[in-house]
Amino acid sequence: MNPTADAIDALLPQTQCRQCGYGGCRPYAEAVAAGTATINRCPPGGTELIAELSALLGKPALPLDNALGEPGPPATAVIDEELCIGCTLCIAACPVDAIVGARRLMHTVISAECTGCALCLPPCPVDCIVLRPTGAARDRSRQRQEAVILREKHLARMRRLSARQAQRRRTVLPGDTSPALLRKRKTLDRALARARARLAGRRAGP
Repeated sequence: MNPTADAIDALLPQTQCRQCGYGGCRPYAEAVAAGTATINRCPPGGTELIAELSALLGKPALPLDNALGEPGPPATAVIDEELCIGCTLCIAACPVDAIVGARRLMHTVISAECTGCALCLPPCPVDCIVLRPTGAARDRSRQRQEAVILREKHLARMRRLSARQAQRRRTVLPGDTSPALLRKRKTLDRALARARARLAGRRAGP
């Protein structure tokens, strides 16, 4: 472990949003520690985080790189239950397991655990997820407290996914075209078609 990266990671908000251009908070912390990334690339942390990193590393404070995003108020993802087709792609994208649901059934977001990272929006095939402000004020002290819990949730998720991937490598052959897999794909295709038809009807209006 890199002590400097550990100290930097301890200050990051652990939203795992990737706005910094790295795969998560830890990769960004390691890049900053290595001197390959600047300290102003975390919109969720904002100017407060930049000041903290500046003090920690003895580097000049820099303006936030606004090209990466703005340090807006807390927000949470919300799923339109009528349009959700239960594809589970949003569940797979959530870095802190804040979305629950089963395949082909409606999913929902645990708002108290959502980081507002927006990573669940792009993979949704029917655009049924939006980000909404929680109404809470931006609070760096609270953000730091929540980061401790979010880091553990993210690490637990990564460990689970790693174990699952190892199991799949042992049991699934490349290019699997089994009848069960083909049925699943056909079911998903039909669900997508129905949801897109409903969405098109909504947009067309009366």
